[in-house]
Amino acid sequence: MKYPNSNKVYVKPKESVANRGMSLEDDINRTNRYYLTNDIAVIHKKPTPITIVNVDYPKRSAAKITEAYFKLASTTDYNGIYLGKYIDFEAKECESKTSFPFSSIHPHQIKHLSDVLRHGAIAFIILRMTYYNKDFLIKAIDFINFYNSGKRKSLPYAWITENGFEITTAYNRPCDYLTVAKTAFDL
Repeated sequence: MKYPNSNKVYVKPKESVANRGMSLEDDINRTNRYYLTNDIAVIHKKPTPITIVNVDYPKRSAAKITEAYFKLASTTDYNGIYLGKYIDFEAKECESKTSFPFSSIHPHQIKHLSDVLRHGAIAFIILRMTYYNKDFLIKAIDFINFYNSGKRKSLPYAWITENGFEITTAYNRPCDYLTVAKTAFDL
């Protein structure tokens, strides 16, 4: 933007809803690369299944998808194996300082977490509370029990700090959730 006195001012573009949570995912992806490189665990982000409807071919080497739809509702963000155990989890970011709204997680994701728990998986939610600059691991069973109680439409921050496990950071592991999972799940 240029003002009459020729001073240039940078205006930060408004963040789209689609890109919220990307910094948490980036941190988890970096941490997962560390785990993989150091033979600690094999955990990957699940791709979202889509159906491609239209593709624009301006030239063969520059094909561009112009229309696509989600095939089905996605499950959770990540899965893999750690210490011989199947791990499945969802990653969410929240800007509120008071609570995490349940509207931020879809019912089919909660059902998926319930299903993998029933089959013996280690399941949890990684929640980044951006206001406090803190990440928490919340056991899926605890989250689901509170969600199903119907007492509230959100998870209070006080409940998160009391029942969740704060995740530590390190230079090469910006979201070292497995160290916390080891304690939370007695691995």
